[in-house]
Amino acid sequence: FESLPKVSTMTSRMKSLKYLDVSRNLLRHEGADAQCRWAESLTRLNLSSNQLTDAVFGCLPVNIKELDLQNNQITSVPKGMAELKSLRELNLALNRLADLPGCSGFTSLEFLNIEMNSILTPSADFFQSCPRVRELQAGHNPFKCSCDLQEFIRLEKQSGGKLFGWPGAYMCEYPEGMRGTQLKDFHLTELACNTMLLLVTALLLTLVLVAVVAFLCIYLDVPWYVRMTWQWTQSKRRAWHSHPAERQTDLQFHAFISYSERDSLWVKNELIPNLEKGEDCVRLCQHERNFIPGKTIVENIINCIEKSYKSIFVLSPNFVQSEWCHYELYFAHHKLFSENSNSLILILLEPIAPYVIPDRYHKLKALMAKRTYLEWPKEKSKHALFWANLRAAISFNLP
Repeated sequence: FESLPKVSTMTSRMKSLKYLDVSRNLLRHEGADAQCRWAESLTRLNLSSNQLTDAVFGCLPVNIKELDLQNNQITSVPKGMAELKSLRELNLALNRLADLPGCSGFTSLEFLNIEMNSILTPSADFFQSCPRVRELQAGHNPFKCSCDLQEFIRLEKQSGGKLFGWPGAYMCEYPEGMRGTQLKDFHLTELACNTMLLLVTALLLTLVLVAVVAFLCIYLDVPWYVRMTWQWTQSKRRAWHSHPAERQTDLQFHAFISYSERDSLWVKNELIPNLEKGEDCVRLCQHERNFIPGKTIVENIINCIEKSYKSIFVLSPNFVQSEWCHYELYFAHHKLFSENSNSLILILLEPIAPYVIPDRYHKLKALMAKRTYLEWPKEKSKHALFWANLRAAISFNLP
């Protein structure tokens, strides 16, 4: 047999016909104008192993109860094409279905066989749309084990044993690494499958990471270091593009003095007069008289440090609280590290508690811990020795 409508017409007058088996033929139905007229008494029909497509659902007996469409070329069950309200058993095994069919046209369906089709991720709402189904045979399909399959696996637990052949007939085919794994052993976390939850979690983790990085940056004074490095780089760039005579870096001073304005009286009344007098006159660089007008403060600081043999830092609690003293110490540190020279001289004017010194001055803390500094004595009898030691530290023949 080749034409399904012709077979139906042949049965139209068989008033007692209940079961018809026309399997293993060449039956086709292209859904043309040909009318299908089945015997009204027909309740069991076997159309397996033919060449039927989706159009077959437009040419079926209205009173059919058991229908076998195994081993055909059906890719889907069209909605609205068939109203088989008496159909209880449907066999769609060995076809080309990509998903479970709905039960909109099969309101009495109780048994469905959909094994060995092309179903990757079956719909999880099957039992909701087919409440009367007592058994579903959906094994031996090339299941794709992904998040979309998680709901179907949960469906098995909720169905109460309605999945026939579970778990042996239900195995992963894709991806390659999961092939042969039973669906009952396949699990993914809620986080991996819930996009919204994943986005919220990623956002929270990002916020936490940003907060931690911001805290560490503030705690370790990273913005300060970045700002200072930028200032130094910009100053160097401007100096490089300036006149060749301005780029001269020959030493012009014995020492550059860095101090807090609150300690300026001691510097002007004690330090400068004692070092700049006498035969071995010391040439000091002081911001009030040696900074070049028109240049930025940072450029002047860098210029004075580079043209000085030593850098003298007058340490006190006031020094630690001065922002410009921080800049001067930072650039002096940079010179110390870049030239590998011992160019720092620390004068401890007043005692400083270690915890008062910011963490960014780890080098200063290390120097203070080793007591590599000159301490200003309160007794006048010791002042001469102090000035002699300081002169010896900055003794150098300028060009």
